[in-house]
Amino acid sequence: MKKLSYFLILTAFIAMISCSEQKRIKYPVTLKVDTVDVYFGVEVPDPYRWLEDDNSEETAEWVKAENEITFDYLEKIPFRDKINERLTKIWNYPRYGVPFKEGKNYFFFKNDGMQNQSVLYIREGLDDEPRVLLDPNKFSEDGTVALTNLSVSHDGKLLAYGVSTGGSDWSEIFILNIETGEKLDDHIKWVKFSIIAWKDYGFYYSTYDPPDEGEELSDKNEYHKVNYHKIGTLQKDDKLIFENKKYPLRNYVAYITEDEKYLFISESETTSGNALYYKNLTIPGSKFKQIAEGFDNEYQVIDHIDDNFLMITNYETPKQQLVLLNPKKPEAENWKIIIPEKDEVLESVDYVGGKLVVEYMKDAYSQAFVYDLEGNLLNDMNLPGIGTMFGFNGKEDEDVAFYGFTSFTFPSTIYKYDVKNNKSEIYHKSEIDFNPDEYATKQVFYESKDGTKVPMFIVHKKGIKMNGNNPTILYAYGGFNISMTPGFSVSRLIFLENGGIYVVANIRGGGEYGEDWHEAGIKLKKQNVFDDFIAAAEYLIKEKYTSSEKLGIIGGSNGGLLIGACMNQRPELFKVAVPIVGVMDMLRYHKFTIGWAWAGDYGTSEENKEMFEYLLGYSPLHNIKKGLNYPATLAITADHDDRVVPLHSFKYMATLQEMNSGKNPVLVRIETMAGHGAGKPTSKIIEESTDIYSFIMYNLGMKPM
Repeated sequence: MKKLSYFLILTAFIAMISCSEQKRIKYPVTLKVDTVDVYFGVEVPDPYRWLEDDNSEETAEWVKAENEITFDYLEKIPFRDKINERLTKIWNYPRYGVPFKEGKNYFFFKNDGMQNQSVLYIREGLDDEPRVLLDPNKFSEDGTVALTNLSVSHDGKLLAYGVSTGGSDWSEIFILNIETGEKLDDHIKWVKFSIIAWKDYGFYYSTYDPPDEGEELSDKNEYHKVNYHKIGTLQKDDKLIFENKKYPLRNYVAYITEDEKYLFISESETTSGNALYYKNLTIPGSKFKQIAEGFDNEYQVIDHIDDNFLMITNYETPKQQLVLLNPKKPEAENWKIIIPEKDEVLESVDYVGGKLVVEYMKDAYSQAFVYDLEGNLLNDMNLPGIGTMFGFNGKEDEDVAFYGFTSFTFPSTIYKYDVKNNKSEIYHKSEIDFNPDEYATKQVFYESKDGTKVPMFIVHKKGIKMNGNNPTILYAYGGFNISMTPGFSVSRLIFLENGGIYVVANIRGGGEYGEDWHEAGIKLKKQNVFDDFIAAAEYLIKEKYTSSEKLGIIGGSNGGLLIGACMNQRPELFKVAVPIVGVMDMLRYHKFTIGWAWAGDYGTSEENKEMFEYLLGYSPLHNIKKGLNYPATLAITADHDDRVVPLHSFKYMATLQEMNSGKNPVLVRIETMAGHGAGKPTSKIIEESTDIYSFIMYNLGMKPM
């Protein structure tokens, strides 16, 4: 492809925006090529295929031109600076993570307020003065190098931590001597989708072979494997522990019991379902043995009791149960059921203080109970309200544990828990410039197109009149068995403070009601997800919360796909749409990085004609129609997103700008040195939140106070 002479970009910019009337935007005219793919005899043009090349000069020029137009528009929103000032102010409060203990020390994260990255602290006793152990803000001046994961050795002497640059999924592992603060020479590269599992004077980790130069952020990830690194040695000398050369598109994650006796390998093909292997590390020369096969169900070992494994599984129990498994007789008929499946979804089990702390999800919010090892109910933990419990940390031989709790109007609060006496007390509570008593949260159940009842949370200021004229944001995800439970968001406050209504719909495809709820929204049932979301919008309008002219929709990743599909199917229903890092090309998503692992939810365009036709029928990129008035759209993506590569948003927005016939702006905001979301520095989060809420509020006709 020739350079810009072959690639015409018109950089005519927006005329001055006024509150009364907005002139048409002149978008870059993006080169179209004659690329055509053939699926089962059907020709499918892909005129913007060249935007898939994230290394080309032409793509870089297109990104530059799009960002110039987008930021010119955003900068002219009259209250953008005011929103930025308010967000910066309310963001500036101390935030704490859930403490955990290894060896004789306790560890916890804290952000003073405006730090780009949270800092890891250490203290010996719970009342001792903490000291900084690791400050990720020193990794880079702009905060774009972030901590991805960490693990403290079981004796509490060494810290292994992962570092990622620009939000990429790739990470590097380094080692810190906890007592001296000395950074060791060990350096592990090309780590991805891994935890760090300590054993003796080293650890297990998951890795890929180094990608070709220039293809790090887009090349398909193949041949995952588990290695063991011994402290003080070079990575090239690490020992291969587990791989399967027959199946390049599988992932392997290693984890280990607290006493370092048993090593487990979880093998997966997609984002749900796994096979499970174990190895007894106390027996020299022992081999891995399989205790669960196939990829239709989930298996996770919590710990072992007298060499029998405590395991959570959804095998024949879609809402999960806890069983005790004898590894010598691993078949399901030999399991001892400790806690049987209930009406609520079993989320997690922790073996702490000689008891089982069990978290359930009921109608998309948390409940927690304490059981003995025989499965007898001992206590209800009586969580603070309708919200989400997270990060339960404790030791099996100690009564002190910690957990976090949050809700839509309840900032994340850390609790210290006395397991023996079933008593929780606040350990860290953040003071924030926000009064939760001024707001109301309620849960409703609405009916989807096929009659399915779907739960939905609605948050707003108390006293709002339901007159059909309230600016409203509807959010959902709808995929990969991920549940949208109540959580606190600083960025959302600017919208709520100014009279907005924030809504979260717990649509199918998620895990709110177990595996059945998930499977009702995958592959050839994916339209259920879109129908649930559209029905949520119709409910809000029918019940006079809002109207189509006052309704914005937002979603990220798989939720970005949701937004793209729904604004195609019902463009008149929404005034504003914000698809964030969305999966927009459903015919080619599986060809890049880890996209192949999503086939369990989506299927692929190549597996059979029926699946191809179904994907083509809703793919956001392929269903944009000329002549329609699409909602005001601000797509968000990032140059280092190697999870949902930015080509999705690039091709989608080039097509939308070409086809859109209405006067609403359709823009794309492309962040630099950022990825899918993890590790993004506070400064960039505030900038992005400012632009998202400025765009939404301006196009909903709001005037922030």
